[in-house]
Amino acid sequence: MRRKQWAKALENLRKAEHLLPQVAGIRLNIGLAYYRQNEFLKAIPPFESVVRDQPDAVQPRHLLGLCYFFTERWAEAADTLEPLWARESGHLSYLYVLSIAAHNAHQKELDERATAQLIKAGEGSPEFHLFMGKAHLNLEQYDLALADFQAAAEASPKLTFVHFNLGLTYLKKQDYEHARDEFLKDAAIEPDVVNNYDELGDVYSLLQEDTEAEKNYREALRRDPRMVNSYVGLAKIYQREEKYPQALSAIESAGKLDPERTDIHYLKGQVLIRMGRKEEGKKELETSVRLDNEHRAARQKQMESGALPSPELLQDEQ
Repeated sequence: MRRKQWAKALENLRKAEHLLPQVAGIRLNIGLAYYRQNEFLKAIPPFESVVRDQPDAVQPRHLLGLCYFFTERWAEAADTLEPLWARESGHLSYLYVLSIAAHNAHQKELDERATAQLIKAGEGSPEFHLFMGKAHLNLEQYDLALADFQAAAEASPKLTFVHFNLGLTYLKKQDYEHARDEFLKDAAIEPDVVNNYDELGDVYSLLQEDTEAEKNYREALRRDPRMVNSYVGLAKIYQREEKYPQALSAIESAGKLDPERTDIHYLKGQVLIRMGRKEEGKKELETSVRLDNEHRAARQKQMESGALPSPELLQDEQ
């Protein structure tokens, strides 16, 4: 696990679990191995089993709550994290996650209590402005988010993730030049955060600077080969450049990672048709339409929730 050799780690942990199924620590590490790969759905069952065995243990409950949060299971996130209040209510990241989960779960009292405690515990610190800005960003209050992030950056220019979130805010405001500059600043401070390169790929693509976009998508995939968005971004670049075999290879890689994404099937269908493989392309377009109809409600819910990349929350657990 320290070497990030996740497949080998999980193979050995599963063997250990078979030999000692009663040991909660083994299941906790299985959950951690998935969590650190951002595979939150797979991390939930082992974390749930540990929390059932050890309901008062802080780490597994906190991790389970974060997994629910990242998979937008808001009520479960709030209900799982609220019992940690006595131990964790001095930590801004905990209060931020709890307030957002409670807000989206329509748990008004808990939302207001967590937000009030966030204001009290933060006392205007740069970290407070970071998390308040992120709360505004999740609510699509972009000008308020910008003001908080800028206050955090002015007080602490090298605060981790403040420039990343400034970049997200400018991106939402369609100010691509400022977004690019902020992601570059964050990459200089936190060069190992893969999201910076993925977002830079998107920004450069929107700026029609395909060479830089490809470079950053490639860097994101070098650091994490499971970045679906980077594969999709590469496929779009190669499609524009009429490099259809490369586009097909990239979109097929994306499809292996997320076979239910409608835009992947749509793009693959377009590429196949351009390559003269019209029947295959037609089937992919039909699959795209079918999945689009099946997922419309879930997609609308996701759009309403405003879920955003949150590497600042993962960093605490690495």
